[in-house]
Amino acid sequence: MKKNKAYLGIDIGSISTKGVIIDEKNNILASEYIWTKADPINTVKKLLKTLKNKIPKEYNVVAVGTTGSARKLIGIMTRASIIKNEITAHAIGTLSKYKDVKTIFEIGGQDSKIILIENGIVTDYAMNTICAAGTGSFLSSQAKRLGVDVKDFGKIAINSKNPTKIAARCTVFAESDLVHKAQIGHKKEDIIAGLCESVVNNYLNNVAKGKKIKPPIVFQGGVSKNIGVVKAFEKITKEKIITDKNGHLMGALGVAILSKKEKEELFDFDILNLNFETKGYECKKCPNHCEIIAIKKDKQIIDAWGNRCEKGALI
Repeated sequence: MKKNKAYLGIDIGSISTKGVIIDEKNNILASEYIWTKADPINTVKKLLKTLKNKIPKEYNVVAVGTTGSARKLIGIMTRASIIKNEITAHAIGTLSKYKDVKTIFEIGGQDSKIILIENGIVTDYAMNTICAAGTGSFLSSQAKRLGVDVKDFGKIAINSKNPTKIAARCTVFAESDLVHKAQIGHKKEDIIAGLCESVVNNYLNNVAKGKKIKPPIVFQGGVSKNIGVVKAFEKITKEKIITDKNGHLMGALGVAILSKKEKEELFDFDILNLNFETKGYECKKCPNHCEIIAIKKDKQIIDAWGNRCEKGALI
């Protein structure tokens, strides 16, 4: 029996890894979201094992796309048809569901970005990858400090009538300010609501600084699941904020869509049984002393990068 075509997109970040399998009309057939845990190779193997069990039997994956911080490594491992940056992948994924979107807010586990779009084309963007203040990991650490599950943050925050002002320019200042406010008697729900507002202010004053924000605005990334942060964005921007149940998957969705334009090749989930490893080398063949990363499949180098001249080429 002839099988239908499907396309796999993987978005691998420092905190989480997302995968989607779509059909030819961009409908999501299977998806998965797991923690990366500083082990991208084994995380992707785990992701693929889950997706293999979820994909309907009448479909075959015929192209793969990768995005995210480890996109090249995972792209080589999966023999991806396309390896694309996060800005393009998130824009394509979002536009596939919201054709009129003009601004994309994205806050993930350890970084955040803003993407501006006009007539379906990215016109500007900015990223914050230096400081974790205002990201998912920042909120998680504050939740632990307050003895609250981060999943309950939003529900607690929207009960506040008087959000506490929290200095969130950096994680260290925020933590000391949070402790101080708790000690002098601020209510927990007010502190949590204040944290949500500080995340938004930090984002708008740093990531979105100087950018002209236009509606429709789509908010995505793991933090978009936090209703407290969503409401804080609406309060401060005075605009309606659109969220999507698959907002955390937009990068993976976008790169899966992009893979449809590339050369098709039947994807073999049997790479789960292959042994991949990476190794770092310092090349001493010239004064550059480049740091080279090699990826091995069953102990054979299949690719390497980082060299700035031919002397450092490993393959």
